[in-house]
Amino acid sequence: MNHPIDLHVHASTTEMGQAAGAHIGALLRDALATKDRVRVMLAAAPSQSATLEALAAEDFDASRVEFFHMDDYLGLAHDAPQAFGNWLERHFISRLRSPRFYRIDVTAGPEESAHAYAELMGEEPFDVVLCGLGVNGHLAFNEPPADFYDDARARVVELDETSRRQQVDEGHFPSVDAVPSRAITVTIPRLLNAEHIVCSVPGAEKADAVLQTLTRDITPEMPGTALHLHEDAHLYVDTDSAPDMAVLTQGAQR
Repeated sequence: MNHPIDLHVHASTTEMGQAAGAHIGALLRDALATKDRVRVMLAAAPSQSATLEALAAEDFDASRVEFFHMDDYLGLAHDAPQAFGNWLERHFISRLRSPRFYRIDVTAGPEESAHAYAELMGEEPFDVVLCGLGVNGHLAFNEPPADFYDDARARVVELDETSRRQQVDEGHFPSVDAVPSRAITVTIPRLLNAEHIVCSVPGAEKADAVLQTLTRDITPEMPGTALHLHEDAHLYVDTDSAPDMAVLTQGAQR
């Protein structure tokens, strides 16, 4: 079923992050009021920094939250700063009081690591998924054309050239050749198995991915359109990534 995505436009990346962080904080407090523990899936990228900074300042009992993350590279050194688990430890997890953070362990063989993480996540829905969009519209490292009905919960993937170039453009690696060619990603069906999805996508380089996610028919060629399959997906953008409202209206009327 094609559900609308709730779009939230803010004047700056900081304001976007504050609004998204406050929204997520409220969702966590509501969930913690009725559950002993809640489950949160995290994306790791500079595009998430403003939201995660705001969320870290929110008032919720992090000791009752189980945090997971949605992807990580294969082939990096254990202490590589580009590894997404390391990035989240530095920029978010370390700021919380007694959190539980379940990292993707890439030290075993690739397939074994993906299977182990799938088992660790299990099938229980996440309370909140925090995600972003790639320049090519990828969700986690589900590259186009993405599998919207994957039976696996996590799998080994080959990274699209566009995604590898994005990592260089964002300053994480000195060249495309230095970016790992493979990663482990949580699959789209597992990401959508959640009560709420909050997607933070600032920056002009993401404007086309935002527009296509909002206006295109649901298609594996634009993985972000999978958000339309979820009943409560929210897309937070700043003015640089916000779509032209006239174009957005035309797309909605097609």
